[in-house]
Amino acid sequence: MKFDLHTHHERCGHANGTIEDYIVAALDAGLQAIGISDHSPYFGSEQDQPFPGIAMARSDFQSYVDEVLRLKEKYKDRIEVLLGMESDFFPRHAETYRDAYKNVPFDYLIGSVHQVGGVSIFNRNRWKDLNEEKQIADKVSYYELIQQSARSGMFDILGHIDAMKGYYPAFSDIPAHEAIDDTLRVIAHCDVAIEINTSGSTKDVGGWYPSDDILERALHFGVNVTFGSDAHKPSRVGDDFELVRKRLKEIGFSQWVFYRKRQQIIVPL
Repeated sequence: MKFDLHTHHERCGHANGTIEDYIVAALDAGLQAIGISDHSPYFGSEQDQPFPGIAMARSDFQSYVDEVLRLKEKYKDRIEVLLGMESDFFPRHAETYRDAYKNVPFDYLIGSVHQVGGVSIFNRNRWKDLNEEKQIADKVSYYELIQQSARSGMFDILGHIDAMKGYYPAFSDIPAHEAIDDTLRVIAHCDVAIEINTSGSTKDVGGWYPSDDILERALHFGVNVTFGSDAHKPSRVGDDFELVRKRLKEIGFSQWVFYRKRQQIIVPL
């Protein structure tokens, strides 16, 4: 079975194409299931869209859900359309986000940490002039937030768990193995999946999130994995799916998962 659980569209303000464009692209790519998972509104503010170009407006949330459900029905005989969302994780706003998602018929939620210490993980300047001690502290803080997101019980999947390397490839060499292993243990205990996210190929680091080293350790700790292209344009839907499947089998995985109505579905590799 071929699937992609991580796609965006024009509502977030930094992706191209409509939801239907991504569904059509999934059909063209031979997928059996396509997950729609645009960036959540920023529910930590009463403003409708405090961060235009980063996340959808609060006023777009219901129309987003309604559109995905309409297209799910329209395409039901051709491809399975799954209602998801990539949700930011901010500990201080976790309950507000949880309340916003109540009674929404999601198939899955992706929880992603996009900020550490109030600074974007993709900010190219955050590492300037930091000594090793401070670099280690920032990396540990990142993984502590990922642990909290797993423990929150809000999410089925955790997004791009080493994406801090996106515009700073040296991130992978910052020594924090214990923090990563602790995080993988927590993820396994909470029965949350991690995605192999192929959008790293569009950034300075190249390749995928997470690294092979993390995937090998994830297998050791019994962490489930899934696939997401993190496509911000329709042409990237399903990007590198077969290469990822091949690599996972080489590492030793025998299965991966997707989600339907918040239930984990096991798919043999």
